[in-house]
Amino acid sequence: MNKLRIVLDTNVLLVSISSKSKYHWIYQLLINGKFNLLLSNEILTEYDEIISTKYNNEVSKDVINTLLTLPNILKKDVFYNWRLIQSDLDDNKFADCAINGNADYLVTNDKHFSIFKNITFPYIKVINIKEFKNITNLK
Repeated sequence: MNKLRIVLDTNVLLVSISSKSKYHWIYQLLINGKFNLLLSNEILTEYDEIISTKYNNEVSKDVINTLLTLPNILKKDVFYNWRLIQSDLDDNKFADCAINGNADYLVTNDKHFSIFKNITFPYIKVINIKEFKNITNLK
């Protein structure tokens, strides 16, 4: 069976890092190779910036190094920017990576991504953390 191809919004990754978080199961699934994580350079850069801000540089360095060494990380070069999210242009990096990487799901709790309920092409299946948990329990 093929592993799910997932894009994680920064806030989803951020809340899953700490072993004390109720969402740590997401990071554990990633570390244990239970799904493929699609990443672009832009996403990695944002992960690094936000984790450094919310935790510190050492935590960010450890997380980024871990991501770069996991076999279930699929690095994607994005050659076309769709610019589908107008309410927060910075979020487009996740949508573009999901499209380019043929993601099964983009996981986010960010309301800016709700636009994809009304976009049929290019199609992106956006789900929240709760829906992701339901899906991963089935796989």
